[in-house]
Amino acid sequence: MEDNHMEESEHKLETEVAPALIAVHPDQVSVSVSVGSDLRVFSLRDGSRVKLVDETGGHKDSIRAIRYSRSGRLFVSGGDDKLVKVWDTNSWRCIYSAVSEKRVTSLAISGDGMFVCFADKFGVVYVVDIGDHNSENPAPVNKKAVPILSHYCSIITRLEFSPDGKYIITADRDFKIRVTVFPKEPLNGAHEIQTFCLGHTEFVSCLAFISCQDYAQGLLVSGSGDSTVRLWDYASGCLLDTCDVGAKAGLLHSNQRQEEVLPAITDLCATSDGSLVAVAVQSLPGIMLLGCNFSARTLSVVKVVSVKGETFIPTSIGAAPSVPLLWLVMGASSLQSNDSALLARVRAVSGFTANTSETTEPETSVLEDTEIPGGEPLLQALQGKLSIGEEAFSTAAEAVKTAMRNLLIKKQYSAERRELRKRGRNDKKNQSPA
Repeated sequence: MEDNHMEESEHKLETEVAPALIAVHPDQVSVSVSVGSDLRVFSLRDGSRVKLVDETGGHKDSIRAIRYSRSGRLFVSGGDDKLVKVWDTNSWRCIYSAVSEKRVTSLAISGDGMFVCFADKFGVVYVVDIGDHNSENPAPVNKKAVPILSHYCSIITRLEFSPDGKYIITADRDFKIRVTVFPKEPLNGAHEIQTFCLGHTEFVSCLAFISCQDYAQGLLVSGSGDSTVRLWDYASGCLLDTCDVGAKAGLLHSNQRQEEVLPAITDLCATSDGSLVAVAVQSLPGIMLLGCNFSARTLSVVKVVSVKGETFIPTSIGAAPSVPLLWLVMGASSLQSNDSALLARVRAVSGFTANTSETTEPETSVLEDTEIPGGEPLLQALQGKLSIGEEAFSTAAEAVKTAMRNLLIKKQYSAERRELRKRGRNDKKNQSPA
């Protein structure tokens, strides 16, 4: 009985707290926020909240990943209910649904919109062919997900397609970034590893590509639990530069055991030309802006944009390539019956655009609620309510920090405890005898 209780407690620590996520349409036609199992979409074109159409009833558990396609025609969501849903953004009807064997941790859409890839908690990446998408289907069409690669039981934290579509990049909690050739026939598997990007000393939490006209292939930036942002030539696996964000922001401190505590990088977002990278960091009430010098292949701190007057520590950030506006969200859901369970706070930073000067700070500012596109109707729709108490977000910040470390930092178990966990694994229970 005690062992069962311990297993249940561990499961709750890992699954109950889900950070709020934000995604922005490539043309900023709409903005989407997920918190817990709730998916909220606001149309900036119509000035109103979008009514989602899903004959299966939507997600039943925490959403862990949301993404617009490059064209903006499709939107994908996935999470702890082991479902991946593909939405048509014209009608906001769920047109496809795929089932995962395990909880979904991350997802991506190929640049041509033909394939959706998603990863599960056991480190397996699946592909779904959506090349025949038809928004006229009255109910979601169930699609078969085919496994294409694996990270050997390590949780995959982020998936990205390279700008040219040649590679699929996967990051995991074992400090690795893997660059895999995305095949012409992905349903047959992705067997060719291009390289690994190795250097982080804690879990890799986020990835983003940066590119410019002179370097179309682009470079890769990664954030980690080691409090650094690193710059990579991802085709060769070469580490080009490391920016110790936690130290530069003055966020490093020691715990009671005199161990250095490193604030994790939670999200990254780059301008369309790659000259500016926004970084969300645990414990930082705002964002840090890094400049990327393509010719020198370096990263440097340009500015810290602070949010004044409230405890606002972003859990997710996003932007439309064509609009100089960075969207931020803070929030978490424990799926429990309390007032803060499904609340999120949305802010926006203006001036997130090409950084043409290496000596002058970009002119950025945190917009007031009345200045945000969509105004109060948007905030009401995406936040859950207009006015949110300070205490709710102080609690949310700590909950997300704890949940991330519980989920992504590998635990050490005794041999007896490991054996007990093996016996309790659902995938072992469900196996039929040979």
